[in-house]
Formats: sequence, structure tokens, C-alpha cells
Amino acid sequence: MTDNYQKIVQDNLRRLYAAPPPDLDVRLGAHPDGDAFIFDAFGEECRLMPAGIQLGDGDIASVPGIIVSLYALCAAPETLVAEPWRSFKEIPNSMPYWGAFTSHTEQMLAPYVAAIHDKAVDICRVFRGARALGGDFALVIHPLPKIALCYIFYQADEEFPATVNCLFSHNANSFLPVDGLADLGEYSSKKILAMVGG
Repeated sequence: MTDNYQKIVQDNLRRLYAAPPPDLDVRLGAHPDGDAFIFDAFGEECRLMPAGIQLGDGDIASVPGIIVSLYALCAAPETLVAEPWRSFKEIPNSMPYWGAFTSHTEQMLAPYVAAIHDKAVDICRVFRGARALGGDFALVIHPLPKIALCYIFYQADEEFPATVNCLFSHNANSFLPVDGLADLGEYSSKKILAMVGG
């Protein structure tokens, strides 16, 4: 499986570097370093190079690597437009992914809403995010430079269990295809879970 992920990443990088746009650094929201581009991804320093992608201290060849390579392939000159925020269901052609997005991005966080509240400052620091208005509390994070996610959290009470909604910056689909956006939500939630010990 890992070999298949690596093959997809390498194919995407070959396509990117075969004819990169001259303003690729601006399109990525990155700093150029020779033929590499450095930017934050999933709360860590990411180095995109012809030979591969490094996240933090190691190479990534799994789904996050595919997400980053797709982001690079789709790099657009637009700037991030956050509002009005959009639910995943509002993104065109997202219907086949609705169930997986709900369970793997939103519902998986629901049992940890209290722990996320306690770690909100750390989560915002890692993801270059901020507290926001909405629900019982809300966080805006940046898993990629030009895509923001707004997580809206509702604490459990006597009548209702805790719930989580994840919204996308308004033009997120300018920078990733819809399946990549679904994966972006899932792996952002997994990173949040890892930070709270879930």
C-alpha cells in the first residue's frame, strides 16, 4: 500500500516539475529554496522537492503526501477567501464522499470535544489558527496555506451528545479536488486527535 502511495506522489511531482508555473511559490503560499518549496502543512514544516515531500523530520508517502502533491498540482494564483464558510455538502460533486467525511472528519472528534477545548490554544498555535465565533467554541485552522477549516464544537449536555461541524474556506475547492478536500478534513482531524491524546 505504501508503495502505491509513493508512486502517486512521485507521479504528481513529476507532472508538477515538468512545467512548473514561474510563480509556483506564490501559488503555494511557500518560500522557495532552490528547486524546493517550503510551507506549513498539517501543522508542520513541509518541504516539497522533485525527489519527494518531507513533513517535519521525515518523508511522507501516505495520504498526506498525496494531499500535499495534489495541492501543488492544483496551485492557483487566487488568495484564500474564508467567508462565507461552506459545509462539505455545499462543495460541488461532494455527494459520494458525504458519509465518509461526516464519520472521519466530524464524528470522530465528538467524544473529545472537552479535551479539544482544553487544548485549543496549542491547536491554534500548531495550525497557525485562531479562536472563532460559533457553537460553544470554534477554531479556525490552516492545514495548508490557502485552505482554512472552521471547526464548530458543541459540548454535551443533559439532552444532546457533543457534536462537531467542519466548514471549509469559501474557495477551498480552487486549491484541491473534492476527494482531496475530504482527505484534508480527515487528516486534519486526525492531527487534532493526536494532539489531545485521542
